[in-house]
Amino acid sequence: MAKDWRTDRMLRRLEAMLVVMDGNTTYLLSGNGDLIEPDDGIIAIGSGGAYAMAAAKALARHTPLDARQIAEHAMTIAAAICIYTNANLTIEAL
Repeated sequence: MAKDWRTDRMLRRLEAMLVVMDGNTTYLLSGNGDLIEPDDGIIAIGSGGAYAMAAAKALARHTPLDARQIAEHAMTIAAAICIYTNANLTIEAL
């Protein structure tokens, strides 16, 4: 996927980030084609991404919540802090 993104004429001009994951690993795929793996498996993108990631890291370390609950609470916290983050959440767990 990263190779296609870098070599495709239209996609390589796209300034975007994509979070991809499976049951074991999580990666951030940048518009430059960089593949980044977080140290602790927690990653966030978007205008409120830094707030959501900080909240998720704290929740993961200090609460017994599962991944879905951590994501929901972290995004709710980010939406309360960042004026550009939408508070309407749709979460799909696979």
